[in-house]
Amino acid sequence: MLAHEQLESGNSLLDLRIATSNARPVAGHVLVLVHGLPRALGMGRQAAGLLPELAEHLANESGWLVASGTLSGVGGSTGTFSATQWRADLARILERVERSEQQISLAGFGFGGALALATAADDERVRGVATFATPAHLGPWCGPAEDFHQSVQVAGVVGDDAQLLAPEELRRDVLAVDPIAAIAQIPPRRLLIGHGADDLEVPASDARDLLAAADGRAELRIIQGAGHQLRADPRMVATLLGWLDRHR
Repeated sequence: MLAHEQLESGNSLLDLRIATSNARPVAGHVLVLVHGLPRALGMGRQAAGLLPELAEHLANESGWLVASGTLSGVGGSTGTFSATQWRADLARILERVERSEQQISLAGFGFGGALALATAADDERVRGVATFATPAHLGPWCGPAEDFHQSVQVAGVVGDDAQLLAPEELRRDVLAVDPIAAIAQIPPRRLLIGHGADDLEVPASDARDLLAAADGRAELRIIQGAGHQLRADPRMVATLLGWLDRHR
């Protein structure tokens, strides 16, 4: 079953979908899916498009409650992208799904994985993080400030031009999310690092750098023949389901 609701997060109104299963309910376990940052023309409307379907599939197969929210400026959510705003959005989603004695895990894609790591580093309620195609080094991933700023505008994650940070400020705001520093703080909580061997946007070496930063205390899965878009890859789905099943 997939329920739809909206959450206020500052000046943004976020779309949230929560999937549950009547077939295999597992009490006390919640997974929150975190989409990445779209950077291609018009992709802001579609960046999280597959996640509600993935959430429903994961819930049905695992019995976990699975939440999928679209962050500010993405999909049907209002607002404008900044890393600070997205961190606030994710905190608001966690506040919504948290209940006493529940264990929360995060699964993030691309920049969403970096966001998940940063959130978990500061929040002991998060008991596990899975990342997929996540950059370990956000400086090279962003590139020059002007180019990054333009890509955010082109992608369409800007609800109000007046709210969009200036190029250098926007880049600094993103770089304040440090995946290497964050992942070092997460063990002994559980970690899964998934990456496509043929990812042209984020090299697979970034996955190994994340593993090293976690002092090797993470599961690493390099998916042969896979590129950057892992959300619909059945091998990624199987990997994530196996990880959930091992941590009931």
